[in-house]
Amino acid sequence: MLPPAKPADTRRLYQQIADQIRAVIRDGNMSAGMRLPPERELALQLGVSRPSLREALIALEIDGRIEIRMGSGVYVCAVQDASEHDTPAVGESPSEMMQARAMLEGSVITLAAARVTAQNLEPVKASLESMRQDGVQGRTQIENDRRFHLAIAEMTGNAVLVRLVGELFDGRHSPISSRMSARTEDSHAWTAAFAEHEAIYRALEARDPQAAMTAMLHHLSASHARWAGEASGSAG
Repeated sequence: MLPPAKPADTRRLYQQIADQIRAVIRDGNMSAGMRLPPERELALQLGVSRPSLREALIALEIDGRIEIRMGSGVYVCAVQDASEHDTPAVGESPSEMMQARAMLEGSVITLAAARVTAQNLEPVKASLESMRQDGVQGRTQIENDRRFHLAIAEMTGNAVLVRLVGELFDGRHSPISSRMSARTEDSHAWTAAFAEHEAIYRALEARDPQAAMTAMLHHLSASHARWAGEASGSAG
C-alpha cells in the first residue's frame, strides 16, 4: 500500500523559507550571537530569491529568532523556549501585495483615464499637492499617498474597485510590511515616489490611458524595488 500523501504546504512562501532558515540554524548548531551566511550565499543555498529571503528574515526577526543588524549581518538570537514551532504568519507577503496592486491598479487607472473630468481629477490633484507640502515640511506622506490612489479608483465610479484598492494599500500596515518600510523608507524614497505620482497625474490630465497605465506600473515596480531593498527607500 502506498503511504498517504503529505498535505501540501499552503502557508505563505516567506513562512516556508523562514522554516528552512531555522533548519539551517538548528542543523548547523548555531548558538546565540552567531552570524548567518551572507544574504546572497543563503539565498543560493536555499534556492530562493533575495526579496523572498528578506521577507523570511523579517518574519524570523519579528518571531524573535534572529536580529538583523544593518550593515553588519544577521545574527542568531537566544531561543525563547525549548519548543519548536512553525514560523507564524505576520501579514501577507509584501512582494505578493505589490504584485496584486500592480494587476489591480494597472486596470483601474486605464478605466479612470477613460473617464477623466475636471471634477473627478481635482481630488487627485489635491492629494498630490498635499504630498508636495508634506515633503517640504518633512512630514510623512503616507496618508496623502493613500488618498492619491483612492482618488484615482474613485474616478472609475466603481465602489468595489475603490474598496479593493484601499484594502491592498492598507496591507502595508501589517507587521511584516511595516518592519520592511521602517528599514528602508527615507526622504529620498518619498522624493522618487512623488515624481512618479506626478507622472501618473500628468498622464491622467492628458486623458491618455496607455500612458497612465505605464506610469502607474512603473511607480509600483519602483516602489516594490525600494521596499524589497533593491534600492534605497520604499515609498509607494
